[in-house]
Amino acid sequence: MSFAIVNDKDLETLELESGSQDEDDLLEELKEEDELEENESDFEEQLLTELSSSHIPFKASIFPVLIINKDLKIIYSNDSCKTMFPAFSRLPGKYFFDLFGRAFDLEDIRKIRNIIINGGDGFSWKGSAQLKTRSTVSVQIRVYIFPLELNLKEPTDFVVMFDDFTEENKKLLRSVFLSLLEASKLKDNDTGNHIIRVNEYCKLISNELYKIGGEGYNRVDADFIDNIGFLAAMHDVGKIGTPDDILNKEGPLSDWEWVVMREHTKNGAFILSTYPYPMAKEIALSHHEKWNGTGYPFQLEGEMIPLAARIVTIADVYDALRMERCYKPALSHEVSINKIIEQSGIHFDPNLVEVFKTITDDIGKIYDSYTD
Repeated sequence: MSFAIVNDKDLETLELESGSQDEDDLLEELKEEDELEENESDFEEQLLTELSSSHIPFKASIFPVLIINKDLKIIYSNDSCKTMFPAFSRLPGKYFFDLFGRAFDLEDIRKIRNIIINGGDGFSWKGSAQLKTRSTVSVQIRVYIFPLELNLKEPTDFVVMFDDFTEENKKLLRSVFLSLLEASKLKDNDTGNHIIRVNEYCKLISNELYKIGGEGYNRVDADFIDNIGFLAAMHDVGKIGTPDDILNKEGPLSDWEWVVMREHTKNGAFILSTYPYPMAKEIALSHHEKWNGTGYPFQLEGEMIPLAARIVTIADVYDALRMERCYKPALSHEVSINKIIEQSGIHFDPNLVEVFKTITDDIGKIYDSYTD
């Protein structure tokens, strides 16, 4: 066996040739991408030219519209699609369910395929879907599918129209629970801006967990942050069922009064059990649990306590320390932070405390921005 000897000069020449080859390959790829974009643009223009005047409004429609063929391949998308689906740089040429399959229930996918391929239900379908990614809040949409040419016996192309009703649904849902929150505030004289600050603390902590990501916090996505930013304020909503003489008592509570007071966690979980996201119930039920298992109502410990409740626990206690109450003076930001750190691994999740330590300046700014 023999080996070729390559000197430094030969090696340099090889590297230059290799680099040149890589550049040529890259330029060829870019050229192919440009040609693909031009072909897709030409295809869309050709399609629009072929559409009758009754279909041209799809181009300027405020509703996102796709046109798909019988093979469920997207052949056209209007400009509104770019706003609703910014993650998809190109829609024409892709298969509908390759892009949107995860947004639909499996049974709905079967129905849509059957309607388009076999002509069930007059080639039309109406239903809902949910678009979700880790970095964007879920979008709830109504979906309408019908033939492009309504007078054809065997249509080959179909319109898919989307209607985003996320905000409409969210406002309706949250307005109901905000009414409950306002009612609970009438019972608790010490609430003030406490619940606003707790919301903001929890969003801040959750944003940091989102940046960390990884296996431990992969559940912390845009939806998690959006939900905890609203639901953290609901942590004490169960106090609406606590007697006024106990809730507003000046001085320490007796043993039996503490038993009654602690029931607010279970009451809150019951009140929020109809909220569509389990986080609401988890926060109300478990925000007084402690990392070492000495909290209430069920003495959960460690990661048995839901993550959202562990976050709210830190936020709630920090803010309570800062506030003046009839039974205690207000503590400074520095003293309150130190007390949180002292309880790491005892009252609080130690990993969350480490994250909390990195954002203490921002925590203080939130308190100062929403002082009572």
